[in-house]
Amino acid sequence: MNKKQKKMLLRIIIAFVLFAGLFVCEHTGLLEGIEDTWILFVVYLIPYLVIGYDIIFKAARNISHGQVFDENFLMMIATFGAFGVREYSEAVAVMLFYQVGELFQSYAVGKSRQSISDMMDICPEYANIEADGELIQVDPDDVEIGSIIVIKPGERIPLDGVVVEGESLIDTAALTGESVPRRASRGDEVISGCVNGSGTLKVRVSKEFEDSTVAKILELVENASSKKAKVENFITKFAKYYTPIVTVGAVILALLPPLILGGGWGEWIQRACIFLVISCPCALVISVPLGFFGGIGASSKLGILVKGSNYLEAVAEMTTIVFDKTGTLTKGEFKVQEIRPAGCGREELLEMAALGEGYSNHPIAGSIREAYGKTLDMNRVGKAEEIAGEGIRVLVDGREVLLGNEKLMANNDVACIPLESMGTIVHGACEGKYMGAIVISDTIKEGAVEAIQSMKQVGVKKCVMLTGDRQQAARAVAGEIGIDEVHAELLPGDKVAKVEELLKAQEGKEKLAFVGDGINDAPVLTRADIGIAMGSMGSDAAIEAADVVLMDDDVGKIASVVKIARKTLRIVKQNIIFALAVKALVLLLGAFGLANMWEAVFADVGVSVIAILNAMRALKIK
Repeated sequence: MNKKQKKMLLRIIIAFVLFAGLFVCEHTGLLEGIEDTWILFVVYLIPYLVIGYDIIFKAARNISHGQVFDENFLMMIATFGAFGVREYSEAVAVMLFYQVGELFQSYAVGKSRQSISDMMDICPEYANIEADGELIQVDPDDVEIGSIIVIKPGERIPLDGVVVEGESLIDTAALTGESVPRRASRGDEVISGCVNGSGTLKVRVSKEFEDSTVAKILELVENASSKKAKVENFITKFAKYYTPIVTVGAVILALLPPLILGGGWGEWIQRACIFLVISCPCALVISVPLGFFGGIGASSKLGILVKGSNYLEAVAEMTTIVFDKTGTLTKGEFKVQEIRPAGCGREELLEMAALGEGYSNHPIAGSIREAYGKTLDMNRVGKAEEIAGEGIRVLVDGREVLLGNEKLMANNDVACIPLESMGTIVHGACEGKYMGAIVISDTIKEGAVEAIQSMKQVGVKKCVMLTGDRQQAARAVAGEIGIDEVHAELLPGDKVAKVEELLKAQEGKEKLAFVGDGINDAPVLTRADIGIAMGSMGSDAAIEAADVVLMDDDVGKIASVVKIARKTLRIVKQNIIFALAVKALVLLLGAFGLANMWEAVFADVGVSVIAILNAMRALKIK
């Protein structure tokens, strides 16, 4: 409990003790003889003001600002009316139990915010810069790109960068939800917000603080509550019109029957007060956003950032999920999977290919050099010519070597062996003689197969994969993972068009999500109903465009956020139906004089407490 909540609890205890004493005295006859005097009014006014002075003040302040119809106004008018008809104990009871409900609500909101506000603790307070052999603490905002910062054991990493010295275990739990620390050594990237473990690290800063991972996460968290779901917007509009209507209804109930029937003013005013207490929309106004906040908090515990309750609501209605292949379902790390020599030895083919690709920065070339694994004598390599869309022509030991696809071989009259493979095929030829082929493919991410299965188990109807790869390779990957539909050989613009096509095929409220990580995925992430980006290795543009961010790049967590979203939406709908049903029933009973003030208190405070307890279940979703 915070200081404000403790103060309210003390007020509740004091008011309850005073009220309980008066209640006992009144029902044991100790207050006999003063029922018709102002003394009883003043005696009950003391606990009433102890517990309700702030409600009266808020109501008066809001009225002065033109905001008349809210729960404070309803409570003030209802309790004033109860005093007016000399139902003093009920007036105090209504205010007391209303404040108990408010305290409970405040505690529940604080609890649901905790999992998200914990994320705010990742903000670093300082960065260590070495100057003249001493460490100086400076504001992370003042550190420039390229500066070397020192991160001691137990300190939070203040800025994104690359380790230049040292080795340590990095605790990424605050960002990714992953409890197992990651090892970081020279050359490894580290991201801000994580905690350094046992070793001292020297890190070269790669991003300014405002562009760092931690700054972007904090911005997402701060803005999450501003984007409301359709259900929340409905409840806000509902309360806006509902409160004035029931207030007018209560006035009519207090005035019209006595004028028509003649007399009985006290009874009808009391009924009107009961009507006002029952009609207070607290259960709806609080429990609905609280439920969504709980769902967002439960997601953040898993390292999943949902940028608003509207996106959580959309995830709950998602039936089609579209994946970009590279970096999402596959690692984006090309490896030599197969070597098929023809007319030469296996080692000779690999050596020629490694020398031929020696100067290239392409991932395919890097994978060939990695597979060779030996030091290359680049003095053996002469003139190299890149042929767009086909491959390269290069001199190795003075001999012409061709490395590329079937088209390159055909254009140079080299007969190659056609291969059926799921990867990229690099054919090789030396002096016009075919040497063989090297098969290179992207490796599928661990857990990708299980991730697709989990998504289908939680109700996702169709999993689609989009890729720029060849049709044959794409289908092989899709078949291994369990993808329902695959579209290959697509340019970035083609992916947007394909998502547009899939969106048109959606029925009713069904939503489509796109999962990607690259900068070329940003347009598709924006166009989809829900954009899901990889936060750890993904590009800044993709994270900015996305609605949901997976901080540890684990696609298996998508099924978890779907479960959380659907459970959250069920809880919210349960609260709406329960609150409206109880209030409608007790409102009718109150209007016909069949419900007293105590039942009215239950219809307001009791329903609110039950709805809040139900909403808090969203935090406990596994």
